[in-house]
Amino acid sequence: MYALKVCYLDFDGVLHDDDVHWNRKRGVHMKSPERKLFEWMPILEELLSPYPEVKIVLSTTWVQVKCYKFAKEKLSSDLQSRTIGATFHSRFTNIEDFNSTYRGFQVVDDVLRRKPDNWFAIDNDAFNWPTNFRQHLIKTEDRFGLSDVNVQNAIIELLKTF
Repeated sequence: MYALKVCYLDFDGVLHDDDVHWNRKRGVHMKSPERKLFEWMPILEELLSPYPEVKIVLSTTWVQVKCYKFAKEKLSSDLQSRTIGATFHSRFTNIEDFNSTYRGFQVVDDVLRRKPDNWFAIDNDAFNWPTNFRQHLIKTEDRFGLSDVNVQNAIIELLKTF
């Protein structure tokens, strides 16, 4: 049996600017024309490339808004191959209960269910993150996400401990 190492991954404010909008006509789009969806995804691919054992669990609201398959397919083939699930799954959680729970608790609930040996979360939402698990959070800023060199360095240092 192998050791399970997990990166809990948010999309908005991590893989691209947080200024994401949804509507029926345009679908998912950035409100700021100079920004692109998933523009910082190559940074995550590069950060994780020395660690092929690190798996991804989606902690993004994209899973609830659309579905797991939709969200996963937005990732590159490399990141898709690492993705093993999402924090939301209708088999385990009622969507109303899940949506009324703070992101950090959603992640911790999944950690308690999945029981990874090592884990961390990359997220721009640190509001009410459980204090006992704060050391597992790499907090990004809404407008910079993974493009922030300080965030990249924090991930590099954390991955060295895996």
